[in-house]
Amino acid sequence: MLRLTILTCFLLIVASSAAVNPNWYKNAVVYQIYPRSFKDSNGDGIGDLNGITSKLEHVADIGADAFWLSPIYKSPQVDFGYDISNFTDIEPTYGTLADFDRLVAKAKSLGLKVIMDFVPNHSSHEHPWFKKSIQRIKPYDEFYVWRNAKIINGTRHPPNNWLSNFQGSAWQWNDVRKQYYLHQFAAGQPDLNYRNPTLRQEMTKVLTFWMNRGVSGFRIDAINHMYEDIHFRDEPSANRTDIPKTDYDSLVHIYTKDQNETYEVLKSWRKLMDDHSARTKTDPKMILTEAYASHDLTVKYYNSGSTVPFNFMFITDLHNSSNAMDFKRLIDRWMKAVPNGKVANWVVGNHDNHRVASRFGRSRADEISMIAMTLPGIAVIYNGDEIGMEDRNFTYAETVDPAGCNSGPARYQLRSRDPERTPYQWDNTTSAGFSTNRKTWLPVHSNYKTLNLKRQKGEYYNHYQIFKILRSMKRRPVIERGTSKVEVYGNRILCITRSLGNDTVIVMTNPSNRPAAVNISSRELPPVLIVYAANVDSTLRPGTLVVTNSLFVPEYSSILFTSLNIYWSDHNV
Repeated sequence: MLRLTILTCFLLIVASSAAVNPNWYKNAVVYQIYPRSFKDSNGDGIGDLNGITSKLEHVADIGADAFWLSPIYKSPQVDFGYDISNFTDIEPTYGTLADFDRLVAKAKSLGLKVIMDFVPNHSSHEHPWFKKSIQRIKPYDEFYVWRNAKIINGTRHPPNNWLSNFQGSAWQWNDVRKQYYLHQFAAGQPDLNYRNPTLRQEMTKVLTFWMNRGVSGFRIDAINHMYEDIHFRDEPSANRTDIPKTDYDSLVHIYTKDQNETYEVLKSWRKLMDDHSARTKTDPKMILTEAYASHDLTVKYYNSGSTVPFNFMFITDLHNSSNAMDFKRLIDRWMKAVPNGKVANWVVGNHDNHRVASRFGRSRADEISMIAMTLPGIAVIYNGDEIGMEDRNFTYAETVDPAGCNSGPARYQLRSRDPERTPYQWDNTTSAGFSTNRKTWLPVHSNYKTLNLKRQKGEYYNHYQIFKILRSMKRRPVIERGTSKVEVYGNRILCITRSLGNDTVIVMTNPSNRPAAVNISSRELPPVLIVYAANVDSTLRPGTLVVTNSLFVPEYSSILFTSLNIYWSDHNV
């Protein structure tokens, strides 16, 4: 019996070792799920873990390799889960640890990896650590950033001029401890003190806890806010007269963001995850870092342990007025900056920014996905963008996002993230099939009757069908490891060419209101190409033959052309 047990263990180790795929992420599609808005399983109007589990077949169906869950930790929901009161438990609104384990098991059965949102910058003010810190109970007394008040003419003032991302001072007075605590976001989100080694050790325990439950990586939230200037100096003014002095953007944040110590902590987390993968003989853990920072500071995360630092160019740098040269310049800049051995990434959308169909317009809803899925590296897709979901307009009275509420009635639309967080539109039944409850935590977009997944599944050609075509193409060797070339024709047509052997894939986008004919016959390309996919509103349709000396690109179109051999092999012609 003992021999049999030893043999069994040996075979399991060998099988596990053989199954490890060190390159699993290099051409991956990561699908972000905003749990509160994905699927409600119990009719309370709020999405939950069992709802997500019930819809994982859709995530697999569209070809995702991994899905990233926005926070599901125990939380009073001041910032809808980004204020965490227990880093190793599930918010009861979303379910239980047992529900989470079932979700991970279901994901594994479908070949999907689970990426957790890790929120290291702060906890909730309801966290036991913070309550003990208020009481100066060791070691928790130094787990947060506390400072004495500045007394001016006998009046108490915050320690310095630092501002919260959610408006107003970043300092909150605590009448028990008789000190201010730092909160770079909501007052209910006190900043953790990473200069304290015991705190850092506790956070490594959090990461290990979730890795032991089968998590394949982490998206690290607001990583560049983790450290602050040790001298707590005032930040300089941005000299803006168009916004109030209490607005976060009124200062230049040289002392509360992008401190060098952040990169060192990330290196320790990378080692922790690599050691865990080696010990458990599992695939490398993915680290996705969120830092709205300068290009150079963002790229620096590559060499500090990040699998990919999020590339937000499609969100922060490009918009519906950007021309083809703007796209080329930024794509080239990112590709040149990716260190050897690392992979690029392209973020199409997320829960903090307007949806791609709203940022670029309905007619261009497929364009950014087409570019992201054709370029080398990882594509990051926000739930709903695969069916072209759009922002819903909110009144101030409807607004629940603290970033919007704190901005006031005149400016809430500039800050609120509610428009892009509305429930997923599964079908045309009650609450878009998201919930059986007519009242949902955010109202469903009114266009759900015609814009929903079930309808698109039954149609011949739409956003959903296009996305599946793009994912299928992304798996081909020509996209995975082919050469890349980005060009601009006629100052307005963006052209991305991927080549490998006899395989050629070309994406052309025309963001203008005029059609164009492009001659690329002088290049080493097949004389005839075929339309493999085109955006929903394009007049070109898949299967159309075109010649390279006069490629027709309709207005507001994005077209995926391929060599005939690719189309024929995929369509059994």
